[in-house]
Amino acid sequence: MSMFHSMNITSSALTAQRLRMDVVSSNMANMESTRARQVNGEWQPYQRKSVVLQPKQGEFSSFLNQAISRQNDGAGNGVKVTKIVEDDLTPFKRVYDPTHPDANEEGYVQMPNVDPLREMVDLMAATRSYEANVTVFNASKSMMMKALEIGK
Repeated sequence: MSMFHSMNITSSALTAQRLRMDVVSSNMANMESTRARQVNGEWQPYQRKSVVLQPKQGEFSSFLNQAISRQNDGAGNGVKVTKIVEDDLTPFKRVYDPTHPDANEEGYVQMPNVDPLREMVDLMAATRSYEANVTVFNASKSMMMKALEIGK
């Protein structure tokens, strides 16, 4: 394991959490967008997006086997974003507004499936995780600085 291994792991988590915050911001910015994309000639509202994270290189079972056989110290290699997925499970909201340009014959408008409360919870979780990783990064940096001072 290199001296900067912990910083590499933490920086991958910082990057992933930053992307989570960006996706939440995009969801909040588009929570009123009724014309996000065209499907079969009809406009569809914006669909909520979320980030899928996965450990870099390997799964938990491979780390467990390495730790049991003592081939490696069992430490992870960080996290990576595998994809950004659209929320197909949550239906669009239907709002009665006959004056809206995208209203159907009955006066209902399909609004995005973005829930501001859910987005704020996701944003808070990503922010707290980001802050925790900044703390870990600073602790690693501080330990390295102390080690350099000892070597003087």
